[in-house]
Amino acid sequence: MSSNPPRSDVVTVGGQAVIEGVMMRAPSGWAVAVRTPEGRIQAVRHPLPRLSSRSRAARIPFIRGILVLGESLTLGFRALSWSAQKAVGEDEEPLTRWQMVGSLSVALLIFAGVFIVAPALAADAVAGQSHLWFATVEALIRIALFVGYIWLIGRSREIQRVFRYHGAEHMAIHAYEAGEPLSVEAIGRHRPEHPRCGTSFLLIVMLASIVLFTLLGRPDWPLLVASRVLGIPVIAGVSYELLRWSGTRSGPLSRWLAAPGLWLQKLTTGVPDRGMIEVAVCSLLSAVDPEEADRLVAMGGVPEEAAAARATSEV
Repeated sequence: MSSNPPRSDVVTVGGQAVIEGVMMRAPSGWAVAVRTPEGRIQAVRHPLPRLSSRSRAARIPFIRGILVLGESLTLGFRALSWSAQKAVGEDEEPLTRWQMVGSLSVALLIFAGVFIVAPALAADAVAGQSHLWFATVEALIRIALFVGYIWLIGRSREIQRVFRYHGAEHMAIHAYEAGEPLSVEAIGRHRPEHPRCGTSFLLIVMLASIVLFTLLGRPDWPLLVASRVLGIPVIAGVSYELLRWSGTRSGPLSRWLAAPGLWLQKLTTGVPDRGMIEVAVCSLLSAVDPEEADRLVAMGGVPEEAAAARATSEV
């Protein structure tokens, strides 16, 4: 199965799985496609130029990672809100802007508390006087919590479907970046894992936090908590650069950096069925420029339902 970096003449795209669908992000816009309870594919497209064209700060290494992460989280919540609305029917009220801000803030606080601060406090309580043992215990607890959480939620049948859509997203991106037709057969030959996945980013964040926090030593607990919280933006910036570099290179070092994330994606991706791949193709066709979408359709092999349902207008 292919896992080559994208060809230089093809723009890179990203995305995420949502409820019964896929969100795709292209340089000039982003789109969501879902399969409704009636079995139809429905898609929506939003124009959004690349962040680096809207902000000079987004062109600065390490700082751009923080900004990209913030925008990705915002788009992800909007995509999830739209897919949830389609899953329950048109009568359901969508989340307001402030509801999304509140939900995102709560999610970030929970993430920081459970995966960043709690392991440090637990290690401080059991590690005795040894700084090396403290760093080791903190690292083991953090990784165990993260992997255990992913494994646990993956036991749910609903989440397993999301993970299969996650695989469809990656496989469609693999085929597109390899310059292949977006047919179900061509996409099906690719692997569900992708080196630029958000799962890989989170794992790199975990590993980078181990290195940084080990270097900081073992301060008193108020400074300990503050260092873990304030260190998150620094870690995010470094992790983004590592993920960006490993996802666009094919040498031994990039493969070594990508390997842990690809292993972890064995838990967060699954092999999709034909219908899931069709939704991913529709999302991709909707996200790219109309001219690019027309080119992809003209190559042949695009599922008829995906081509017919792609979003051609912007909201």
